[in-house]
Amino acid sequence: MANSENGKKHTKSGIMRLWNALFYSYDGLREAFKNEEAFRQELLLSVVLIPIAIILPISFISKALMISSVIFLLIVELLNSAIEAIVDRISTEKHPLAKRAKDMGSAAVLLSIINLTVIWVFCLLQHFCY
Repeated sequence: MANSENGKKHTKSGIMRLWNALFYSYDGLREAFKNEEAFRQELLLSVVLIPIAIILPISFISKALMISSVIFLLIVELLNSAIEAIVDRISTEKHPLAKRAKDMGSAAVLLSIINLTVIWVFCLLQHFCY
């Protein structure tokens, strides 16, 4: 059980915990959409790419890889945004550790974009060139 802000322990478990987590997740997605331009751009990309992956005449494995690489990018962007928010919450002054944390989060997004690109290129090449 996790501690709440006032020091009392949360007693919710089972289905209520899952129900509450659903709303916390919704809040997180809404905040990311409202405050993070990169997340909005990547969400727009996902709205385009996921239907393309679904309608392409490719194997289910290729579809799954292509769709999961898009979702993975969104996940990494959310985590990067969370890192940036907590670093900014701690202090807005420049510090080498803050820069390191933000740069590493950005690098994770870059790697997930490379991952998405490689998966899409390989899946499309496999279908259309072989």
